[in-house]
Amino acid sequence: MRWYVLHFEYETFFIPESITPFCLLRRAVQHERIAVRVVYPLSSGDIPLVSLNDNLVSLQSPMRILFYDHNTKLEPWLAGLRAALPGAEVLPWEPGMQAADYAVVWSPPQALVDEQPQLRALFNMGAGVDALLALRVPAQTLIVRLDDAGMGVQMAEYVTHAVLRHVREFAAYEAAQRKGHWAYRRPLRPADFPIGLMGLGVLGQRVARALVGFDWPLMGWSRSAHDVPGVRCFHGPEGLHEFLAATRILVCLLPLTPETRDILNRDTLGRLQPGAVLIHVARGGHLVEEDLLALLDEGHLAAATLDVFRTEPLPSDHPFWQHPKITVTPHMSARTLRDETIAQIAHKIGALQRGQAIAGVVQRARGY
Repeated sequence: MRWYVLHFEYETFFIPESITPFCLLRRAVQHERIAVRVVYPLSSGDIPLVSLNDNLVSLQSPMRILFYDHNTKLEPWLAGLRAALPGAEVLPWEPGMQAADYAVVWSPPQALVDEQPQLRALFNMGAGVDALLALRVPAQTLIVRLDDAGMGVQMAEYVTHAVLRHVREFAAYEAAQRKGHWAYRRPLRPADFPIGLMGLGVLGQRVARALVGFDWPLMGWSRSAHDVPGVRCFHGPEGLHEFLAATRILVCLLPLTPETRDILNRDTLGRLQPGAVLIHVARGGHLVEEDLLALLDEGHLAAATLDVFRTEPLPSDHPFWQHPKITVTPHMSARTLRDETIAQIAHKIGALQRGQAIAGVVQRARGY
């Protein structure tokens, strides 16, 4: 007997040639599957030992996972994903590849999404999903961000260091060291440095837990209402101005959305208390760079610690590099940790395969 192989979205069917095209189509509709590849003949000697059910022989294809990140070494990630998902086929993406079930990506090209419209989920290798939301992703494909995966504690360390560096005036002591001066500075009162966290998501709340143990007044602002222990919370456009007016050290942890793009501008930064400090660890698109430089030069802002920029790497001739009131770091406040990221993604893929809900699914209308 001659057989045919028909590839559907997630399964491969081996069909005896006695089934007419009409019956084949009827059974495909009954199984709620859409044919995505052509039928081709297969000799009976190649048929695997599987059970026959209603003249359709079903063979579950191995789960296929694509990986894309043009800025990292592929092999450690591929090996880690293969170890965490035994039996899955994990491959680096290249144009023209066969259909896959999932993709693990960082800043993928539109071609990947266009060639893989059947993907169940795109797993982002970071917390910020603005690069994925800029693509045309089919509505049925989930966009999934990392919940934390080790980034929260890194962000808390970075922000706490930046706050302490300013409040304890370490820059002044370093300048004194270079001159060989032994000199004390008058201690500053914690009450004089109210901290405002702009963004109270997973990372923002982790930063809040780190800062709440100090005596600084702590506030937070977010799009929707939150209740965070130890934090005076504001929300929505109606709460933004009051939040800014009460803040002397502003920490931006917002997702980048159409509503938050350019939110750090002359108007908002100008509403901060005189001598305010900006700590920016979110996305470069939040900050109007010219407005920051003007407010620093005018003296309304005392300093800025910046980890994210509109253009990365930051061009060597950018004025931020040489500005005496700006500290620049190369987008390192919260790096993706490979082992933790792989473990989280593997857990979520397993949950999806079992039909369970997962955390971190991006609400596209909100932008995060």
